This record gives sequence, C-alpha cells and structure tokens, in this order.
Amino acid sequence: MRTYEVIVSRGRFNVRDSDNPDGFPVIMQHGWPESSYSWEPVCPFLSTKLRIIAPDLRGLGDSERTLKPELYQKSELAKDIIEIVDGLSIKEFFLVGHDWGGNVAQEIAFAIPSRVKRLVLMNFPILSNSEGNMEAMKVMQSKGSVALMYQYFQQQQGLPEAMIRGNEEVWIRWCFGKAGREGLMPEEAIREYVRCYKIENTPATGAYYYRNLKLDRKRWLELSGRKLHMPTLYIYGNQDKVIIPEYLNHIEDCFDQIDVKQIDAGHFVHEEEPEVVGRLLNEFLLRA
Repeated sequence: MRTYEVIVSRGRFNVRDSDNPDGFPVIMQHGWPESSYSWEPVCPFLSTKLRIIAPDLRGLGDSERTLKPELYQKSELAKDIIEIVDGLSIKEFFLVGHDWGGNVAQEIAFAIPSRVKRLVLMNFPILSNSEGNMEAMKVMQSKGSVALMYQYFQQQQGLPEAMIRGNEEVWIRWCFGKAGREGLMPEEAIREYVRCYKIENTPATGAYYYRNLKLDRKRWLELSGRKLHMPTLYIYGNQDKVIIPEYLNHIEDCFDQIDVKQIDAGHFVHEEEPEVVGRLLNEFLLRA
C-alpha cells in the first residue's frame, strides 16, 4: 500500500491506501502497540473490489505525537478518523477495527451510523455490552488481573516514559507475548513497531490510551443498552489472554445483525492468521 499524509483541523495523520479508486472504501483501524502496518499481511488476501484505507491513530505509527492526554479518549480518536474520511471525500464505507481500533470503530459507528454500511470488530469488548463486560472483568479479577499488568504499568505517570526509552525492542517483543516470542508475528512487523516506538514521545502517547480508561469506561456506561444497526461481524482469536471469551457473553443483544467467527489465534488475530481473516472479510463485506 502507498502511504501519504493527511492534514485536517485536528492534526497530521499518516494513511496507508491500497490505491484502488474503483474499490468500495474500507476504513481499517489498528490497535496498540501497532500501526496501520498491521493490515499489510491481510491486504494480499482481500478482494480488488475493496479499497483499503488505514490511518495511523494519533500518537502511534507515523501520525502526530500530541501531548494532550484528553485527545486520546476513544470518542476523540473517532473524531480524528471522521475528519480524515471527510478530507478524502468518502461518504459511505465499510469499517474494520482491531483492539483499540475496535473501540474507535464502534464510536464512529455510533456517531455516523448511516455512513457505515458494514462493521467488523476484532478482539475488543463491545462498548454497549455492560453485562458481558462486567462478567469478563470478574473472571479477570478472580485470576488476579495478571494479564492486565501492561495496562496498569502505563497508567503510572512518568514510569513508561522513563523505562521504555532505550528499551523499545524489549518492550515491543514483550507486548506481543507468545506471538512475539514464538515467531507468530513477522519479524519485519516487530521491526516496524520498534521503529515507531522510538519516535520521540511515543512511550507517553502510547500510555495515554490507557490513562484515559476511567473516562472511556464512563463513556461505555453511557452507551450501555444501545444497539448498532448495520450488519456486523466479530472475528475472535480465541487464544487471547486479555479479551477472554466472557466478553462475548450477551453480544447478540448489542446488534441488530451480528455474526461471530472464532479462529485459533491469539490477540493479534489479523497478523497471526492474515489469510483466514482476509477470507472472512471478503465473505462478509462483499455479501450480497
């Protein structure tokens, strides 16, 4: 995919684009600690009937490192993406999100539902599913919340900034867990995420995603019980240690149309099993 810079009133953002002007736009949102590069392994398996547009979220990839923590609330990040889409003169589109990008994608879908024709989410809680999310958190707490250590670490003011700088490769490899240790993540992807984490202020801007959790969760409570009406696919890597199966409890109550596909993968499902994810995306997005 080619890359270019989009400058809008909310800032400067890097975008990857499959540069297929005849394809229907698919806006793809990555998670943490990744960038839009995370969609590169999937793209060879996607139909040429689709135009893939993948922005780097604020504070990650090659987008700007804004040192204003409040702009990393996920409802604010959604406003970034809506401005980018408007700047590219795109009216209607499919929307895909993984990890924090799945949060941003849901916020976009709630904000401009008539423009989102189909929605795909991967390994992130459903914002309006307060019952299922509470059940999942109780399970995590019963196990000591060990899997959430990286979140607690990043919420400590100044600590990630002090400890990650100079240790970016150690940090990135640790963050990808088993996938990083056992080579399930392509080595070129690891190198790319290390490069991006070495950009000045990234330990802080990456941490802002977690330092806003209190405000994000307050927002999720506001969304509790609200439904999304566009056709939706949830792709779940069922070996995830953080987004555990209990998060899928009651998921059908949050959508008019929801299809759940579980595959044998960990959290970084689209990078661990790009061919499988690509096939599922084609089947769902191009469904008549």
